[in-house]
Amino acid sequence: MSELQIEAKLQAMLFASGESVPVKRLAEVLELSETKTYSYLEALKQKYDDDPSCGIRLVQLEDSYQLSTKREYYECIRSLTEKKRKASLTNAGLEVLSVVAYNQPITRSSIEFIRGVNSDGALNNLIAAGLVEEVGRLDAPGRPILFGTGEEFLRCFNLSSIADLPDVELEYNFEDLNRDLVTGQQVEFEAKPEENSSFEIVVESDESHTPDAEE
Repeated sequence: MSELQIEAKLQAMLFASGESVPVKRLAEVLELSETKTYSYLEALKQKYDDDPSCGIRLVQLEDSYQLSTKREYYECIRSLTEKKRKASLTNAGLEVLSVVAYNQPITRSSIEFIRGVNSDGALNNLIAAGLVEEVGRLDAPGRPILFGTGEEFLRCFNLSSIADLPDVELEYNFEDLNRDLVTGQQVEFEAKPEENSSFEIVVESDESHTPDAEE
């Protein structure tokens, strides 16, 4: 199978899927190693990025890839589809999203401990928008739900992985915090950003993913 054939098959599979596809699954279908499949995907990604006449791009979402339109063509796509959806979050929503993004997996009680206020409304809106999702259960009494960010979060913030988030220094072990709150132990928490570091979180609509989340 030639490189052009492999490239064509990757494009066809990703286009037909309409969603992100794990590299492992693509490799299985092509009967190639994951390393080799990664190299073809990255080459295809670069090809789209370098071609100004191409309106699509290849987006990496953790260990998966997805075809998407380029960001600069969002307005014409929105006009075509006539979808009017908000792409904004309240301050409470952004605060909860930041807590989850940097401390995942994290329980609802840990989120509220950090913020000092009830976070049900903001958290539920983030879940409904697909920015936050259930990622498991804590091995503790009552087995509370653990929350984390999903692919929609990566799309909205134009990230390939949560490892791409700006660095923030946290002075508490959040795995311990989850357990301590469940068992009723007293805990102390303090989070400080790294010296001279700052960042701003702004939700921008991706081409076909514009979550509507507000408290």
